[in-house]
Amino acid sequence: MSTIAAPRRSVAYTVSDSLTMLRRNLVHAVRYPVILYLIAMPVVFLVLFVYVFGGTMGAGLVPGAPAAGSGEYLQYLLPGMLLVTLASGVSGPAISVSKDLTEGIIARFRTMDISRSAVLSGHVLGNLVQSVIAVVVVLGVGLLMGFRAPASVWGWLGAAGFLTLIGYALCWMGAAFGVFARGVESASNLPMPLLILPFLSSAFVPTESLPVWMQWFAEYQPFTPFTEVLRGLLFATPIAALDVWLSFGWIALIGVGGWLWARTTYERKTIR
Repeated sequence: MSTIAAPRRSVAYTVSDSLTMLRRNLVHAVRYPVILYLIAMPVVFLVLFVYVFGGTMGAGLVPGAPAAGSGEYLQYLLPGMLLVTLASGVSGPAISVSKDLTEGIIARFRTMDISRSAVLSGHVLGNLVQSVIAVVVVLGVGLLMGFRAPASVWGWLGAAGFLTLIGYALCWMGAAFGVFARGVESASNLPMPLLILPFLSSAFVPTESLPVWMQWFAEYQPFTPFTEVLRGLLFATPIAALDVWLSFGWIALIGVGGWLWARTTYERKTIR
């Protein structure tokens, strides 16, 4: 007779199990504060780009006003840096899921009456909470540096919801990387190409300033429409319809694709 407990089918049990796994991951986060890395890297980049390169790059954004270059560049850069923070968080679920699979805890879960989807959901939600906290801290640092956005309350709420949706989709992709990887080291390396994308978008410089052969890729990859929609929400400026459609299309593709990849690979690895 199989030792695997029959999975619960109730939605209420699945939600309850997911919350239990969420608490487990948050306890791990307190003991091993990877969130410090999520905060440190974007903050270092923010300070470096604004105070070292900002004078020159900001003057390019506002021709004829070199004295205000770094301040102008901070306004331009921060929305993209919030997205860099979310992209950095992809490695979190990748590593945590891979550790569970390689350290044998999943075999223990298989003998318990736990919803299968709850294990991955707990990792995704736990890392999403850490990513949201990191975004808030990076935004706070930006405000201390002089960032100001004229958005209304609804604009700020829209920006918060938009960032949360992106973070949730990216966390599912991170979980998929973790399930797919053969070990923790591999899981930590798989998200690296995704981390490069914000640097090839309009987050740091306008796409028009890039080489012609790179502009098409930069304009249509996920982080350029993400950045443009976020800037529009924070600065109360018109948002191109194409950027809105591309943004939600990429969110759906990344989120649903990551969820399907993670679930199918997880089932294949654990049902043996």
